[in-house]
Amino acid sequence: MAKVSLKPALLVGSILAPIVFSAPVHAQVAASPAPGQTEDRASEVLQGSAPQGGLQDIVVTARKREESVQDTPVAVTAISEEVILNRDVTSVEKIAAIAPQFNVGRASNGSGAQLTLRGIGSSSTSIGIEQSVAVVVDGAYYGQGRIINEGFFDLQRVEVLKGPQALFFGKNATAGVISLTTNDPGPDPEFIVRAGYEFKAQQYRLEAIASTPLTDRLGFRLAGRYSKMEGGYYDNVSVDRNYATFDIATGVTTSHIAQPSTSDQPGEEEILARATLKWEADDNLTVSLKGSYNRNEVASSSWNYAAYECGLPSGNSQLTGYPCGEDFVTHQNRMPADIAAVFPLAKNGGELYNDYESYGVTLNMNYDSEYLNISSVTNYQRNDNAWTCACDFQSSDAGTWATEDSSWEAVSTEFRVLSQLDGPFNFLLGALYQKTKRDFEQWIMFANIEDSSQPDNLRYVATSKTSYTNGETFAVFGQATIELLPTLELAGGVRYTDETKDSFFAQPYNNAALTAIFRPADAPLGTVTASQHFKDWSPEATLTWKPLPDLLVYGAYKTAYKSGGFSNGGINSGFSNDPEGDLTFNPETVEGFEIGVKSTILDNQLRLNATIFTYDYNDLQVDFFNSPIFAFQTLTADARTRGVEVEFEFAPRSVYGLNVYGSINYTEAEYTDFDEGPCYAGQTPAEGCTPLGPITSRQNLTGTELSVAPEWTGNLGVSYDMAVGADYMIGFNADARYSGSYLASGFGNPLSKQDSYVTLDAGVRFGAEDGNWQIAVIGKNLTNEFYVTGVVDGPSTGGGTGTPDGIKADQLGFGSVPRTVMVELTKRF
Repeated sequence: MAKVSLKPALLVGSILAPIVFSAPVHAQVAASPAPGQTEDRASEVLQGSAPQGGLQDIVVTARKREESVQDTPVAVTAISEEVILNRDVTSVEKIAAIAPQFNVGRASNGSGAQLTLRGIGSSSTSIGIEQSVAVVVDGAYYGQGRIINEGFFDLQRVEVLKGPQALFFGKNATAGVISLTTNDPGPDPEFIVRAGYEFKAQQYRLEAIASTPLTDRLGFRLAGRYSKMEGGYYDNVSVDRNYATFDIATGVTTSHIAQPSTSDQPGEEEILARATLKWEADDNLTVSLKGSYNRNEVASSSWNYAAYECGLPSGNSQLTGYPCGEDFVTHQNRMPADIAAVFPLAKNGGELYNDYESYGVTLNMNYDSEYLNISSVTNYQRNDNAWTCACDFQSSDAGTWATEDSSWEAVSTEFRVLSQLDGPFNFLLGALYQKTKRDFEQWIMFANIEDSSQPDNLRYVATSKTSYTNGETFAVFGQATIELLPTLELAGGVRYTDETKDSFFAQPYNNAALTAIFRPADAPLGTVTASQHFKDWSPEATLTWKPLPDLLVYGAYKTAYKSGGFSNGGINSGFSNDPEGDLTFNPETVEGFEIGVKSTILDNQLRLNATIFTYDYNDLQVDFFNSPIFAFQTLTADARTRGVEVEFEFAPRSVYGLNVYGSINYTEAEYTDFDEGPCYAGQTPAEGCTPLGPITSRQNLTGTELSVAPEWTGNLGVSYDMAVGADYMIGFNADARYSGSYLASGFGNPLSKQDSYVTLDAGVRFGAEDGNWQIAVIGKNLTNEFYVTGVVDGPSTGGGTGTPDGIKADQLGFGSVPRTVMVELTKRF
């Protein structure tokens, strides 16, 4: 194990300590009064009694049952509704600001995202790879990377469950789970209008919520949100590019002008809607039906790509000639307008775009009797994503553009029976069935070629792709809990998963000049089909000791499984002898241990929790572009993540409404067996790259840190809400997040290094004591830190990999959002 240095921790303390004593902040775990408690506080003030203060309890569903976060033997960060509103937690990306070990990289193509927790994440370059961090919404699995395009609002709570979570959440939860729960209709009418304006992106946002009982037992809630940016977060700076095409049919070269794309990126427009019908049939049976719609449009799928480190000593990009730098600037051009007029899926004169649309319906049923709780979750979901991408990500005269249309559809149902017996023995039994379908089509233009003998829609296409994967999953799971002593409980369970995937891939059209690179669909091995069948047993056991009502100690052994699959967006390379092997990959598995302590002390004023963990991953899925054979390949490697986490929250009774909270985490995530890992672009033999043949080179990555895996992370914050007179309330919050340095690349590329950084969020609120109205100012990343949470090598940059004269590739990072400040007005009726 690497030597642990206390310098980063001391640095965090020196930077953040002044914040604690100068700017109040809001707790990440609902320590200050939750919504609905303000009237009680007002009553106390009016009656002249002293408010009591102290910590507020938090209910989580980490084990698919409602229980206090302090009684749950799971490492979980819970975010209450109040914190969600005060800090504008309205996307998966924004959760990362509150959970410092969680990182989100927004990617252009492939899966669309890299979600990383405790140093474990999934490559973004393959659309077929499931995320190792599962996302669950109202009990239903939404683990596709395109969840990054979803907006979330009107949330009741968010839970970040760290470590493997297979037993209760199924496959594809090898690193953890992000669980979101939306609001249901309540017993009383509730009407809310919320309007906001963010200055950096010039974004207008309007939100409306109407909730009302229809009968004594039937309630309805309708929530909608619309937002639009007149500006953006990133500046797109470029010049006209001369894209000259050579016609292989006539031998004529023609110039086409690719103009700069929209200057303000991303220029987002978003529509969100959710309707909920909740029926309490009797005192035992509750049924809720939720339907959701999401539409998100941005001016470029790669709006946050920035060349933050250049491969050449000059410091200028090999693609654009612009200097590389850590700033919120990108350089991208639209597809030439005359080509876009006939190119499949291109629109608006070749302008870059990303259009995402999704639908979802979730039916939750819960029957709660004296002895049994019987529940089910049935879900249907579909998302469609289409884009035009400047797929060199920083445009040059030898530009690459592509268009894509992909869809994901899934239907699932899960059934659970949980006993509630008074005796020492209880059990959980359940089963899940899921059916999925992914469709994928893509058209790519590169290499400055055309073929006028083809139909217009294929004239400028270098290659096209079509692919699908149909999946079916069946799982059964169970857990038994035994009370060995009044203070000691043993729980053991297992999930069995049986999964099949049938896939197809072909490149139906290839420009005749590229037949050496791409294998035609009608050639031997030109059409790739795969029938994959996976089976897995994922056991776990937890021993929980509760010697005192406010002290819990647990030890857990956990395992988990992530699906193998098929890279729908890959390449059937003419240089490869094994196209099926290039496109398919094995499942990922994990097993390990964690020990945790959860305590609430000082008369319910201080919450102090700690966790120690170690997990070994087998066949961790690592996707990369093998440039010598012009193919995407998913390799598997063994890895380990281990570390220590400490978090606290302090809510003194002497200062009602004050909360101080934070965490510090040490994580070591590295490959334990990856002796034939890919070399990074331009890596030389002196740097560890060994040629294995004329077109293959490898390096030993064993002991190398994983992608986006900082050793030290932490957060520190303060919040304070206080009454002003008898009618008003004012609140302040400030939250700092620290990340140590890390490599954004998963292949040990030193150029990809992201230095340590601190971000600061802050807010102030003023409104009516009873919550009838409020005006708030919410600031995020006030330090205006640029950092990256993922990286790709600049296409067509670097070269000579495995030779002494290797040239490094430009590093194009998935950049952060800059400083934002939003004013928000809320009115309740």
